[in-house]
Amino acid sequence: MWTSKRLLWSKRLVQEVSRSLLHTSQNAKAKRVVLGMSGGVDSSVAAHLLKSKGFEVIGVFMKNWDIVDEQGICQADKEAEDAEYVCNKLQIPFKHVSFVKEYWSEVFNKLVEEYQAGLTPNPDVDCNRFIKFGHFHDYCKENIDCNAIATGHYARTSFGDFLEDFRPNQNVQLLIAMDRIKDQTFFLSQVPQDALRSTMFPLGHMTKDVVKKVAISIGLEKIADKKESMGICFVGKRKSGFQEFLKEYTQEKPGAIIDMETYKEVGEHQGCHLWTLGQGLKIPGKKYKSYVCQKDVEKNLIYVCYGEQHPALFCENFFTDDPYWIDQRAPDALSNRSKDQVPFRIAKNLFKSQNFKKLVKVCLYSS
Repeated sequence: MWTSKRLLWSKRLVQEVSRSLLHTSQNAKAKRVVLGMSGGVDSSVAAHLLKSKGFEVIGVFMKNWDIVDEQGICQADKEAEDAEYVCNKLQIPFKHVSFVKEYWSEVFNKLVEEYQAGLTPNPDVDCNRFIKFGHFHDYCKENIDCNAIATGHYARTSFGDFLEDFRPNQNVQLLIAMDRIKDQTFFLSQVPQDALRSTMFPLGHMTKDVVKKVAISIGLEKIADKKESMGICFVGKRKSGFQEFLKEYTQEKPGAIIDMETYKEVGEHQGCHLWTLGQGLKIPGKKYKSYVCQKDVEKNLIYVCYGEQHPALFCENFFTDDPYWIDQRAPDALSNRSKDQVPFRIAKNLFKSQNFKKLVKVCLYSS
């Protein structure tokens, strides 16, 4: 009898130890991950995937803009409501943090200055570098005590979508997403190494159509059916367009529009900073659509040509600033060559984007 009781006790002890070890193992694998929630379908599905993997997920909404549009609506507030809705639906904690001041000083002011200088900046690149993978990354590490940051970007890294291939003694590399159409690595091209090495991209091996199907399957039809945001975040859904928005923060400077072939004046513009190379515009009396092919900021002149295939829309050489290497060093093919020994060429391939007509797609490679 004693033997049978002892065996029963031993069996129960083994079961309790097994459950304890299993619980410990699960806890060891479950790491705390802060997910940047935008209120859209991508970050929502990313949250679901992280939770399904066993991670302790905390959703955080970043407010980077607080100005209302022409209809009196602050788009950021609406997105924050959707982000909180998703977190409640998935039963994960929700937090709200503001980087409005930082965005104004480090992204928006720079954008206005570069437009006034006749350049065409990309605020999304700076937003990712300074705000999302700068201030937001630091905030999460210092205030939430998390193991990793995650976003809904379509991108991959050499450490894996969930940092399953993390290597403490190696630098991480940014890799193109499986969905080449939605790939966002260009906008992540200047993210700091320190931030990227602790970042997860759960959607790296997914396509947009699959992401939407997953959202519907988990009861997020409301989010899946939202119109996809394609423009600049602070412009919102303004009917007047980006030019009118930019006029609110810059001074108009009227100048002449010049025909590239005849060098005759064919119209007037309100400032070189309101136009970018390759942008289309209407010139009265012309059979073909006009495109900005050159800007002379000093003389305040815009040159136009006609038709998508005009030679003036293409180029064979260009100049660039020093490259930014996420890996913190140049590729081996370039590391042993001086700056003047590394000529870059352009592969003349055309592509169409949703916001612009035909442009030159450049591919840099060393000769």
